[in-house]
Amino acid sequence: MSKKIALVTGAASGIGQATAERLAAEGLRVMVVDTDHEKGRAVADAIKGVFIACDLRSGADCKLVISKILKAYQRIDILVNNAGFQHVAPIESFPEDIWDDMLKVMLTAPFLLTRYVWPAMQKNRWGRIINIASIHGQVASPFKAGYVSAKHGLLGLTKTTALEGADVGITVNAICPAYVRTPLVEQQIKDQAVAHGISEEEVLKDVMLQPAAIKRLIEPSEVAEVVAFLCTDAASSVTGASWSMDLGWTAR
Repeated sequence: MSKKIALVTGAASGIGQATAERLAAEGLRVMVVDTDHEKGRAVADAIKGVFIACDLRSGADCKLVISKILKAYQRIDILVNNAGFQHVAPIESFPEDIWDDMLKVMLTAPFLLTRYVWPAMQKNRWGRIINIASIHGQVASPFKAGYVSAKHGLLGLTKTTALEGADVGITVNAICPAYVRTPLVEQQIKDQAVAHGISEEEVLKDVMLQPAAIKRLIEPSEVAEVVAFLCTDAASSVTGASWSMDLGWTAR
């Protein structure tokens, strides 16, 4: 995969950073896409990649980032739609602007980026699109209307594009992890500890990991390993799949 170009969104930290590092280790030229200029550039510099600032809420930005990469490299072989964020609130007070932003970042942006990279992948008759969904793309939790809705929609997008790409060498898959040790999740632990008046250890054990059989957080590098496999020729028969990394959450 040494001559291939990979684009990873939300790559300044967490799963995105681990994925960018893992793909770079395979010899890919990685485009680190994020809104955080300082951290994004640091990640890109460390892996000899390229940082591109992009606000995924903007359709124009989504189109521009793809056009920049294609102009510079004439190809995009791998797209990892990873960027996302959380907001927890009951439905009656869930902010409309937050709802809009969550759908833009986690559903509309993956659709647009997929749409814009599609012709180049189709021309080369080879492409890998990996959507980082969530266990919340398969099951729901209260107070997460925006996140759960976006991730459920992302699985639908994954299946549809997998069918459309089957005849032209493009595979599309989703990864559905439970809670991963990211800055986003670590902040959620702190917030819930305050909200419930309990310790962070109790939040982890009794709230977040209560449905899971394996009682631990998933490491970002574990998700990155699955991404790396899905990018290989060995995974060429895998498409339209939702890979559960849920610590046994849905086995009950």
